[in-house]
Amino acid sequence: MKEKFSIFTAIAYTSAKPHIGNTYEIVLADAIARFKRLKGYDVYFQTGTDEHGEKIAQKALENGLTPQEYCDNISQEIQNIWDIMNTSYDRFVRTTDKNHERVVARIFEKLHEQGDIYLGKYEGLYCVPCESFFTESQLVEGKCPDCGREVVEKSEEAYFFKMSKYQKQLEDYLEAHKDFIQPESRKNEMVNNFIKPGLQDLCVSRTSFDWGIKVPMDPKHVVYVWLDALTNYITNIGYDVDSQTDEFNKIWPADLHLVGKDIIRFHMIYWPIFLMALDLPLPKKVFGHPWLLMANDKMSKSKGNVMYADDLVSIYGVDAIRYYVLHEIPFGHDGNITDELIVERINSDLANVLGNLVNRTISMAQKYFDGEVSNQNVLDQFDSELVASINSLDERVTKRMDELEIGKAIDEIFELLRRSNKYIDETMPWSLAKDENKRARLETVLYHLLEAIRVSAIYLSSFLPDTSKEILRQINQENNSFSFESTLKYQVLEPKILFQRIENKG
Repeated sequence: MKEKFSIFTAIAYTSAKPHIGNTYEIVLADAIARFKRLKGYDVYFQTGTDEHGEKIAQKALENGLTPQEYCDNISQEIQNIWDIMNTSYDRFVRTTDKNHERVVARIFEKLHEQGDIYLGKYEGLYCVPCESFFTESQLVEGKCPDCGREVVEKSEEAYFFKMSKYQKQLEDYLEAHKDFIQPESRKNEMVNNFIKPGLQDLCVSRTSFDWGIKVPMDPKHVVYVWLDALTNYITNIGYDVDSQTDEFNKIWPADLHLVGKDIIRFHMIYWPIFLMALDLPLPKKVFGHPWLLMANDKMSKSKGNVMYADDLVSIYGVDAIRYYVLHEIPFGHDGNITDELIVERINSDLANVLGNLVNRTISMAQKYFDGEVSNQNVLDQFDSELVASINSLDERVTKRMDELEIGKAIDEIFELLRRSNKYIDETMPWSLAKDENKRARLETVLYHLLEAIRVSAIYLSSFLPDTSKEILRQINQENNSFSFESTLKYQVLEPKILFQRIENKG
């Protein structure tokens, strides 16, 4: 049986159309999921939408729609964008699904019955956009620590979850599982700011709005966002309070939760504690990825600096945008996006390095051998270095992917592509073609180049799936070996440009 790998993104909030910064997460998850499938894992990849809450009710009212109608529209728009970005999720879930709502209500009942949830009154500082309460000490310059907006004082009857009851258990778990939260800096921030000062009991119901899952034993309350939203990870794969399906037992625990750094607190503190209370295993790893900034500034509609994935794709193409967001955001630091930077990457990497190599090689195979190339094994000093680079690619890319360094994994592939372009300069096929006695050497050179392209294309399938397919189609090769093969027969097709250079309009 294949080894399983399950990956879950955070679910997107249906308050508005997602911008390219929001879209980065699903593309990142897709690259990881595709790579795991490539390596033979049985992968489960889940994403979806978070659809309850006060903000949604307000947005629906502003648009003259019911909350459900509003959510249906935005959820579909989000799914359409995920599809435009060619993401290979296995399940797209919604928190308005009737089964999810039923199981959340049962979870609330169970936690109440076992004394983890109690009725009280909340008086505190509340951020409406983030739907979160904060203490005075958690604010940053008097404003929400997550989004920087103003907070308001709120007071209402509410049910609370006893976070403090599980604080020691959580601290022990974090101490014993050093890699649970990545990057390390995110964990240190959460421990120092939220855990060490003492966990506050968490508000898990609201009465000031009714767009949510009714609390079973007290229906004037609705289940508040995090107990509703976070449990999507288990309600949609067969968890129920009284039983678990075979699917749940196969998929859970998650191998990786991929979430934005702004919601790492909920996945490092609230979600693990909910799972502890339900006596369920915790995810193996939570990665709080950085943000994609617009000209070094956080994207915001109010600032007018938002870029949308579908608009960018209509200009530059899907794989160009996938390449940019995957390659340009470092492991632990925010990345930056502008049209100028996208064009620069397309021209320098995709057109010059990748596209030029594929086009030159296929063109020479057509010109000198009518497209038919096999290995004549006439070797010289340059071949061993190229073959070694091909054969070490698997180890290098796998190491980077295991460490969630996606951009560096792509760099490893492009290092082989650059080495292949250098190999052309070293071997000078055009010069070999002038001497009939060097024909076997010329064919060997082209064979080595086609093998470098074939192996590179296999690995690019995780990041640039359409481009990978097109390369393999042009070289007309179905062999999926990760290393240099010495006995293949190539019958390449006509070359086609993979990426057109874009002239700067200035």
